[in-house]
Amino acid sequence: MKSWLPSKFTTFPTLMMAVLSLLVLLFSNLCFLFNMATASKIESQGRALLQWKATLKTQDLLRVWTSKTSPCNWTGITCRNDGHGMATITRVQLGQLGLEGKLETLNFSALPSLRVLNLSHNHLHGSITANISTLSKLTILDLSTNNLTGIIPSALGNLMRLKTLWLFENQISGSIPPSFGKLLNLNWLNISINFLVGSIPPEFGNLTKLQGLYLWRNNLIGSIPCPIGNLVNLREFDISDNQITGPIPHSIGNLTKLETFYLHDNSINGSIPPSLGSLKNLAYLYLNNNNLSGILPDKMANLTNLINLALFNNNLFGNLPADLAKGGLLQHLGLSQNNFQGPIPISLKNSTKLARVRLDGNQFTGDVSQSFGAHPHLFYIDLSNNKLSGNLSPSWGACPNLTSLKISSNRISGQIPREIVQLPKLQLLDISSNNLVGEIPKEFGKLSYIFNLNMSNNHLTGTIPQEFGDLSLLEALDLSSSSLRGQIPTWLKNCSKLQSLKLSNNKLSGVIPFQLGNLNLHEVLDLSDNLFTGKIPPQLGNLMMLQELSLSHNKLVGCIPSSFQLMTGLTSLDLSYNFLEGPVPENQFFQAAPLEWFIHNKGLCGQVHGLPPCHQSQLVSKGDVEKHHKIIILIVPLTFGILLLIIGVSVLLYYKRKKSITSDTKEEFDEHFFSIWGVNHGKKAYKEIIRVTENFDEKYQIGTGACSIVYKATISSGVTLAIKKIQKEEEAQVNEQAFQNEVQTSIEIRHRNIVRFYGFCSTDKFSFLAYEYMERGCLGATLRSEQVAMKLDWIKRVGVVRDIAQALSYLHHDCNPPIVHRDITSNNILLDEEYKACVADFGISRLLKSNSSHWSLLAGTYGYMAPGMYASPNGFNCFFYSNFAIIRLIHVTF
Repeated sequence: MKSWLPSKFTTFPTLMMAVLSLLVLLFSNLCFLFNMATASKIESQGRALLQWKATLKTQDLLRVWTSKTSPCNWTGITCRNDGHGMATITRVQLGQLGLEGKLETLNFSALPSLRVLNLSHNHLHGSITANISTLSKLTILDLSTNNLTGIIPSALGNLMRLKTLWLFENQISGSIPPSFGKLLNLNWLNISINFLVGSIPPEFGNLTKLQGLYLWRNNLIGSIPCPIGNLVNLREFDISDNQITGPIPHSIGNLTKLETFYLHDNSINGSIPPSLGSLKNLAYLYLNNNNLSGILPDKMANLTNLINLALFNNNLFGNLPADLAKGGLLQHLGLSQNNFQGPIPISLKNSTKLARVRLDGNQFTGDVSQSFGAHPHLFYIDLSNNKLSGNLSPSWGACPNLTSLKISSNRISGQIPREIVQLPKLQLLDISSNNLVGEIPKEFGKLSYIFNLNMSNNHLTGTIPQEFGDLSLLEALDLSSSSLRGQIPTWLKNCSKLQSLKLSNNKLSGVIPFQLGNLNLHEVLDLSDNLFTGKIPPQLGNLMMLQELSLSHNKLVGCIPSSFQLMTGLTSLDLSYNFLEGPVPENQFFQAAPLEWFIHNKGLCGQVHGLPPCHQSQLVSKGDVEKHHKIIILIVPLTFGILLLIIGVSVLLYYKRKKSITSDTKEEFDEHFFSIWGVNHGKKAYKEIIRVTENFDEKYQIGTGACSIVYKATISSGVTLAIKKIQKEEEAQVNEQAFQNEVQTSIEIRHRNIVRFYGFCSTDKFSFLAYEYMERGCLGATLRSEQVAMKLDWIKRVGVVRDIAQALSYLHHDCNPPIVHRDITSNNILLDEEYKACVADFGISRLLKSNSSHWSLLAGTYGYMAPGMYASPNGFNCFFYSNFAIIRLIHVTF
């Protein structure tokens, strides 16, 4: 029988080796194919990111992203192995890199394993496309703080694994997709600071895992949906600064884990539900600036963890819960501008952590001294405009950090306790409109930080303490409407920062101290309804920026000082009910003044409508007494003239030897200087401007124009000016005409939206004009800077347009003759620190006379001029409103 085995059995190992070799070869091929697949997957993801990078304007920020390196080594990229051991991109984190480009050019479908996508704090624009829903494994999506527009795609609701969704601080519009209700794993949702409209979807009630919901500063309407009460894990809820209406739903009481609840700045009405008292973890509750009414539920006392409570600007009434602050943690309490009644809860007296309290504008009653005690952290309290009684408690002295104390317009009596003047940090004290008696404590001079002091409308007696002169930071002092007597202490001259001084309706007497003219008063000087005698000090004319001056109802005699015509900031003046005589100063302000400012005097005359015209004798002579002294008047100057001549020669020799900026320009300055300050004051101002700018050194330069350079000058009084310097070397005739135009126009106009003009100077080499310094510069520079323009929100922009319109209306309709600016551009609109807009640069302006032609050479800035101005003989309205329209268009589109 033949065997089935091979003839040589020894060939079996050879066969086995062949089989093994075949297996090794097969395994090697499989590994190669696996590696090829892995490489192909990561490379395709890298290609998608490189394609997106190519569309960015800031590709250099991702310079390490190249095809020569693995995407896993790129900036902001994280890889991990999937379940099959293959590398894949799971995180793209590129926040705060300054990337600029479109989001929609990113191919999301090429990144199926992505868990985290963070592109926040960049400059991405465009819309969020629906194919972002292909990132089915995404848990964190952060596109906040960009410039994204368009609507939120409803496809975002398909990202079922999403835990964090941040889209805040963009320009997204449209409504909130109801599909968000499918994001059952969502913990944090923030879509604040956008332009969203519509209502809050009731589907939000499905998001039971939600811990933070932020929808603030949008344009949402409608009411708070009741299903919000299902969000039992919610800790932070903010829908403030919208247009939400309707009541607060009772279901809010189910949110027992809630710690912050912000509903402020909406139109919510109805009463505060008692169920709110169930939120025992609540620390921050803001319901202010709504239309809430009714009483404050007693269950609010259960909120023992409250730190901040804000209910101001509503229509709430009734008594406050007696144990409102029994938890002892309350720091900020704001209940102002409501109709609360009854006593202030005694529990506040034991709240030692109080830092800021506002109860003003209510009808609280009771003894104020029983409501507050020692509060070591309190820095601000306002109890004004209530019906509180009792005395000012000495315990206020136990509040060492108090900076502002306001208890005005109440029924508080007694004397001012000396403990108040022991407050080391007090900056503002307002105890006006009460029934306080006694003298003003001299210790007030120790309040070294106080800048606003108001004790008006009381029954205070005695004199004004000389120690007030030690208050070097004082900016506003109001002691009006009391029974103070004596003279104004001359030591007030040391209050160099004083801007407002009100001493009216007292029994003050004596002469008005001339030292008041050396103060920095900008706002008000009111000495009316007193017993002042003597003449008006001419030094008051130094208060060039003062806006309101009232000296009425006194016993003042003599003439109105001619220096008053230098007070270019005046908007109101009252000299009535005195014994003044002689001519009224002649300038536009006095000529347009109402008669009521001058009535019941001895014999004022001038160009004021209603006053008799001045005769030559009134302008030259004041009676026979002056005629008898003519000889003395002639001899005395002659005697002193010789002495002055000797002194003058000595001074001249001294200045010839002195090499300085002042001596270099003295000759031309003396010959060619003109100023609305007047000659003497103008010379002083000129020298100081040359000094503080170090003869117009480049380091003080803040801007340039077609024929001028603008410098910043801070003079010794602390006032900062903008100095516009015009050279005379080139285009002398054109520059001189622009200078004369600007001077002629500026001294004739006064308006809050036109840059204030202080003075001018002209020499052989240059001319300059002094203007109010505007902190934020021109509107054009603001709009051209993307970062600065972001701060110019829509409310501020509307305000700027309104300011410009008011300035143009004044120039066209309130000035006689009308004034045409002829160059309204964004570069000629200046902004102050509060974004108030003022029109500047009247170099090519023109006065329009009613009986003359309105033809004009082409003037202005190309791009801002109306087409009709190229050939229209009567086109000044067309021209200016076209300028204004261009400004509005730029203002909206930037």
